[in-house]
Amino acid sequence: MRRLIMLPILTITGALSIVIAWAQQDATALRLEKVKDAIYVVTGGRGTGDQAISGNTTVFITGAGVVLVDTKYPRYGKAILDQVKSVTDKPVTMIINTHTHGDHTGSNSEFPRTVDFVAHDNTKMNMARMDEFKGENTAFLPKKTFKDKMSLLTGKDRIDLYYFGAGHTNGDAVIVFAALRTVVMGDLFARKWAPLVDANNGGSAVAFPRTLARAVTELKDVDTVITGHSTTTIGSGRNATFVRSNPVMHWADLQEYADFTRDFVAAAEAAMKAGKNVDEAVSGLKLPDKYKDYNMANMRADVQRVYDELKR
Repeated sequence: MRRLIMLPILTITGALSIVIAWAQQDATALRLEKVKDAIYVVTGGRGTGDQAISGNTTVFITGAGVVLVDTKYPRYGKAILDQVKSVTDKPVTMIINTHTHGDHTGSNSEFPRTVDFVAHDNTKMNMARMDEFKGENTAFLPKKTFKDKMSLLTGKDRIDLYYFGAGHTNGDAVIVFAALRTVVMGDLFARKWAPLVDANNGGSAVAFPRTLARAVTELKDVDTVITGHSTTTIGSGRNATFVRSNPVMHWADLQEYADFTRDFVAAAEAAMKAGKNVDEAVSGLKLPDKYKDYNMANMRADVQRVYDELKR
């Protein structure tokens, strides 16, 4: 075991097919990547100013129309539609939001009001507090919500939605395309990194590993995992570096990430019980070597969050 480094190491090996440093203009451009028959993922897109890269948008082509999972930052609606039109002439009929954040819900209002908007109960409440969904834009809030589990459509088009508990927020939906053995994790598994926890929207660092453990235990017949993000921003402004990871991973990667969050939180809890302050816990944090390439930019914030939650 050894101390984790703060940023991922990029090596000139076969890993370059998974993690690639891109120029800024390439990282922010939208790209459509085929996952399996009828499933694609649209990567790229950036917010205004120094806002980070948008979340991934998953495209699922059904018999009746197109289902999107997440819509990136505002002003990407048309660009997403252009990508969809490159593979099908079917209309977008449903949008599922994995959680409330603007890089996953920002272009909801750029789609027709006839679209069915779907999310977890808590996500709808969180979205309703956002300025972007007030006034006339309340029409783009989810009309269909669920608490623990819900199934949409039937046959080979069936979509199963799950809620396993708090993590990134208190409304993180996990979406499974059953016939294609594919799961969309949103920012419960954004990438291989110390997770971002949004306490203002009910996220929990302590609950995070329990939530992922439930997902790994309860999800069945899944082999392909679509992550919440595919590009990491290191730095800001003109000094920003964009590092791209594959938006499509395997079931084993999700299992490893669940183990990582468990081991990370356990190490922070142990440091707190040993009487260490947050800085001492961060500087002394040791985890198994298999996590050596994880992006640890959120490490201090996560340790602080664990301390804050355990003090309640």
